[in-house]
Amino acid sequence: MVEFGTLIPPFTQYQYQDSFFGGEAPLSVGVGYAVVLGFGLFFSILTTIIVYVNRFFGSKGDITSEHFNTAGRMIKTGLTASVIVSQWTWAATLLQSSNVAWAYGVSGPFWYASGATIQVLLFGVLAISLKKVSPSAHTVAEIVNARWGRNAHLTFLFFCFMANIIVTSMLLLGGAATVEALTGMDYRLASFLIPWGVILYTASGGLQATFLASYIHTVIIYAVLITMIFIVYVKVYSSDVIYDFLDRTVTYSLDECKEIFSDKDGVTFFEPQKYACGPVPKNHDGSYLTMLSGDGLMFGVINIVGNFGTVFVDQSYWQSAIAARPSSAARGYLLGGICWFAIPFSLATSLGLASTALMLPITASEAGSGLVPPAVATHLMGDAGSALILVMLFMAIVSTGSAESIAVSSLVAYDIYREYINPEATGDDILKVSRIVIVAFGLFMGVFSIVLFEIGLNLGWVYLFMGVVIGSAVIPLWNMMTWSKASGTGAIIAAWSGLLLAIIGWLCAAKIHGGSVSVATLGANEVMLSGNLIAILSSGAIHYVYSVFIDPQEYDFAELDQHITLVEEDNRGLTDEEKNPVELRRAERWITRRGYVLTLVLIVIWPLLSVPAGKFTQSYFAFWVLVAIAWGFGAAIIITVLPLAESQEDIGTALTGIWNMITGREAARPEGFDEQQEGLVAGGAPKTVGEDDEEAISPVAKMEEEEIVHEVDA
Repeated sequence: MVEFGTLIPPFTQYQYQDSFFGGEAPLSVGVGYAVVLGFGLFFSILTTIIVYVNRFFGSKGDITSEHFNTAGRMIKTGLTASVIVSQWTWAATLLQSSNVAWAYGVSGPFWYASGATIQVLLFGVLAISLKKVSPSAHTVAEIVNARWGRNAHLTFLFFCFMANIIVTSMLLLGGAATVEALTGMDYRLASFLIPWGVILYTASGGLQATFLASYIHTVIIYAVLITMIFIVYVKVYSSDVIYDFLDRTVTYSLDECKEIFSDKDGVTFFEPQKYACGPVPKNHDGSYLTMLSGDGLMFGVINIVGNFGTVFVDQSYWQSAIAARPSSAARGYLLGGICWFAIPFSLATSLGLASTALMLPITASEAGSGLVPPAVATHLMGDAGSALILVMLFMAIVSTGSAESIAVSSLVAYDIYREYINPEATGDDILKVSRIVIVAFGLFMGVFSIVLFEIGLNLGWVYLFMGVVIGSAVIPLWNMMTWSKASGTGAIIAAWSGLLLAIIGWLCAAKIHGGSVSVATLGANEVMLSGNLIAILSSGAIHYVYSVFIDPQEYDFAELDQHITLVEEDNRGLTDEEKNPVELRRAERWITRRGYVLTLVLIVIWPLLSVPAGKFTQSYFAFWVLVAIAWGFGAAIIITVLPLAESQEDIGTALTGIWNMITGREAARPEGFDEQQEGLVAGGAPKTVGEDDEEAISPVAKMEEEEIVHEVDA
């Protein structure tokens, strides 16, 4: 007989409840409308004002079609990192990461964070390769067309669109489910209205507006993150208390769990793995406090494979690389990846673990829909906690949604409209098409997410599935940018064959593992793992064999940029300084070394070092939590301060221009100012790489630079 007075104190508050939310929303529908429509309108107005202030009083010139889709190719390190964090912070980052913490314990947050950070670190290598061989590019599909021709272009255009649709689907699935749970707003209405929060400023200001909004959104996300960490581990509990609670959760037997999760008449609604109660299957000692988790590791592999697809095949990441200055393309991706790690790791280590430690009556269905963070925040802070999670989630949705919208608009404008419909398209034509597509894509995704809801697919299911669909395009795209022997025909065969084999393997695995093919059996970890691995590995093997033994190439990367043309003569970010081969080679070496080392640390060294710990001791867990807290605070400071510090001159120029307009003064011209440079070039000619980004050059660095110069000359 379980004495409820001996249970973890919070549980008695929810005694007899079969779910946490129980169909009742803690916030009113009005709050839902205020966030979904009010915040969207507010940020649309704010970012649009900033874009036009920068245009008229700053130094960025007119919004040409080139600038609309590339942000002038002059974005600095801090803002690049902020944008990467913003784009990579999906609804799943906030919600699914806590779901796997609820399911697997400490291994869940780690594998979510590390398994989705390494892709950003490694994409930095592609980002600097892009700056070397195709600085004039607008889209990844445009690069494919320039190197491999139209058949390959159409193939990878398909995979790019699939990536954008899957990512946006997850945003809306997680977002709408949380909005409905917290405010009672119908999920279908929420799905349809959420995209409108990004349409206005994205269509108005293009990529630059997206970047500015992303910075603001990211700062708010980190502010809420820090608040939640503080509440869980400082104000209300401590790492020792959470440790004891987690230890206690797994001590209950099946009969005791049935008794705990039952109604007033003693009728149980407990089922294994439906609630956090009792030992964790496939975990060492059945504990949440161990990295030795079979399902946690399996999720980690799925996470790694699937997220390669949603970075390498997602035009928004290529677009950020295109928009960044060369030094920023390398440093921004590395810094962005490191700072992003803190969001799922720190948030899920606090809210995710607290959900199981406190034995809140969160069902597996609620967890799969991403409702763990709002449940814990609501328990700890009441309506204020619900509101904070709602705001945090909306920031993630609109920032990533904006990036996906501008990515799709660029693909349609440059790779469909300009390539196949109107080859003589002007800048005005490109701008018009881009803006129309942004609106149309937002409306389409609102409707599409409703269809997914009706089919019965939730955030967790789609998250695991994404690698099956787009994983086969990853290695061919990597080879395209880094391997001169990569065959275009081989890339086409590899991408389609990998997709076909992945789907066949996925369906067969569902039949073998689950006995039938259904949404439930297809969503099992083992089944998703098979599909994800087949997609990426078979594709890579096919492309390698075809390129080496059947259709070997010897491509001259110097030719690539010659096949890509600008629509308008807007050469911001394309000066000789930006194309300096010595500086580009130096940046490539910098990111390659650090990207590979950090990848090795995150997915091999760190997990191996935690294996001897077995089940964490109280002091080991305290250290683990300390790392999560420190990483969260450090990332928040860097992402908040660095973009402002780097842009202080631009901010000062804009504020001075506004002041001069108010007071009627004429703006002072710098000595030697060339009137013909005004507009497209004034103030926008970038400094050479390293002018204010590189560290002081030591004797060793000078020797290294001499080696690079010799390499380039050779």
